[in-house]
Amino acid sequence: MNAIPHPGRALTRRQALGLAAGITAGTFVTTSPSAQAAPQTSGWRGRRTQNQWPVVDADHTETSRIEGTNVSVPLLKGDVATVLLYVARRFSYEIDTLRPGDVQGHSTDRAVGVDFESNRLSGTALTIRPLFYPLGAQKGSGLSDLEKAVVADILADCQGVVGWGGTADPVKESHFQIDLGPGDPALATLAARIRGEEATPGTGAGSIDPFVPARRKKAAAYLKDAPALSSSS
Repeated sequence: MNAIPHPGRALTRRQALGLAAGITAGTFVTTSPSAQAAPQTSGWRGRRTQNQWPVVDADHTETSRIEGTNVSVPLLKGDVATVLLYVARRFSYEIDTLRPGDVQGHSTDRAVGVDFESNRLSGTALTIRPLFYPLGAQKGSGLSDLEKAVVADILADCQGVVGWGGTADPVKESHFQIDLGPGDPALATLAARIRGEEATPGTGAGSIDPFVPARRKKAAAYLKDAPALSSSS
């Protein structure tokens, strides 16, 4: 699937139809980071992160390549890695190809600007191009409306398992996290579905058209009702 183009590239027929159907394109990914005020940081002291997963060291993570890219990212082993790699893969296929340095996963740095950033300490969150879509970015400087439509489809496809920093205040559109606690069966169900799609040619990431009218309607409704991430610090 073609990624959403940068300025100067022609829209594919699919993307043009999506725009004609009512998705207004805003500012696309630029070549420089979004302007922002530096967030106030503090050290996360908890033994669990904001989403209630235990803080872990690198031994509990696995570094995996995002399919279709030369980018690898460390994440908590198992279902968490399966789901977050799926999110990153769809971003790369449907918005813009990811390159080395674009993605950050598990971290041992306890400095956080808001609570949800702590989830990288448990390997249950990743950031995609955090310099372009930083914490507290100015309104209108992040993802375009067309790109947000793709993100909304990804979130709807993940059925409440994945949370997005674009719903937080302050916003952080680069942030994606597992939004359920350990042991929630919905995570295992989604991961099993993703693995099944990966084993079946012509299904899953790389084969999805997020601009099919039924998908677009479902995604818009999902994003409208999506719970905001906890951002208190």
